[in-house]
Amino acid sequence: MANRKTTVLVVEDDIAVRNLVTTALGSHGYDRLTAVTGEEAVRAIAASLPDIVLLDLGLPDIDGVDVIRKVRTWTQVPIIVISARVEDTDKIDALDAGADDYLSKPFSVGELLARIRTTERHLSYMAREERTEASAFTNGGLCIDFLAGTVSLDGTELHLTPIEYKLLCLLARNVGRVLTHQFILREVWGGAQEGDLASLRVFMGTLRKKIEADPSHPRYIQTHVGVGYRMIRV
Repeated sequence: MANRKTTVLVVEDDIAVRNLVTTALGSHGYDRLTAVTGEEAVRAIAASLPDIVLLDLGLPDIDGVDVIRKVRTWTQVPIIVISARVEDTDKIDALDAGADDYLSKPFSVGELLARIRTTERHLSYMAREERTEASAFTNGGLCIDFLAGTVSLDGTELHLTPIEYKLLCLLARNVGRVLTHQFILREVWGGAQEGDLASLRVFMGTLRKKIEADPSHPRYIQTHVGVGYRMIRV
């Protein structure tokens, strides 16, 4: 990423929004591609291999969620959804289909660029991890030794329950990405049963007490109300 410009595919049928986004990207040094329909987007992703996709859900031919599902069968390219749909169910559907982030319209250019920078940091981290086959995860003062199964904070080893450890590892391996409640429940508990969401909140609360200096103002784990959680890259 450091040796070349990041290429962003903008999938948006509203010409005013598309022009706003592409102009902002261009002025900040990004290479830009555009698509107006879902099918055009799928072809562009396959042919051009963009680094990041900005995807509107309300496309004229197929729904953006269907685009995500199609693309996720063969690539993990980061997808940031930009949509006027603000219901939690819409966010959850998009994130469960494989989107990495969700930005609601209307949005500020500054917020959009911040989300893109967060995604770039995630890409850089994943690239480094692939090169080094890292057996440990470090984020600020937080360190997870996957081989030893230990967690330390500012050099002091923490004592986590098995569920807390699994939650932390799942968030760490998806740093920068919003994980929905249903995704976490599937990965940690093997499925979603009645009462599991309440258990997830309890375990997340106890985990935060162990890793956050101030759990009411978390530094590492961000809550997306009604949707899920995200590990922030410190």
